[in-house]
Amino acid sequence: MNPDLEKRIREAIANPQNMGELAGADSVGSVGNSECGEMLRLWVKFKDEHGKKVIDRATFQSFGCETAIAVASLATELIRGKTAEEALALKTEDLAGELGPLPPMKIHCAQLVEGALRSALAPNADEVKPAPQPVTANSNLLDQFTRPAADDVRLIFLDPI
Repeated sequence: MNPDLEKRIREAIANPQNMGELAGADSVGSVGNSECGEMLRLWVKFKDEHGKKVIDRATFQSFGCETAIAVASLATELIRGKTAEEALALKTEDLAGELGPLPPMKIHCAQLVEGALRSALAPNADEVKPAPQPVTANSNLLDQFTRPAADDVRLIFLDPI
């Protein structure tokens, strides 16, 4: 991997933004990649701004490599203030933000974030899916992925590259 990219990833990981469950989230998306074992959950909270529903805040939890965590951290900042439609229009390479172009072996990290975003905001961006019940003190993200999925949560497995 490019040393500049490694440095930018280390900097993003040193101070990850928006990590953790978002209480009172309006929507949640979850994805997993069976090829590499990574999983990511994204919470989204909306607000009304000038008559439009925009993303007020987004947070994430990840079982993934440093690149996936860095992309998720940057993406949650990038989508703030955007409508669901604007956020869904972002391409995989847009979500990597300041990291710049990812090498082919790391593109799946940005695709994981894009999948979680799509899971939270699509298929119908006008309808916000309710967030699942909050994580209890004795559970974690892995517990929630291994439990049977409720009707309001979709787990999407990405195709291997």
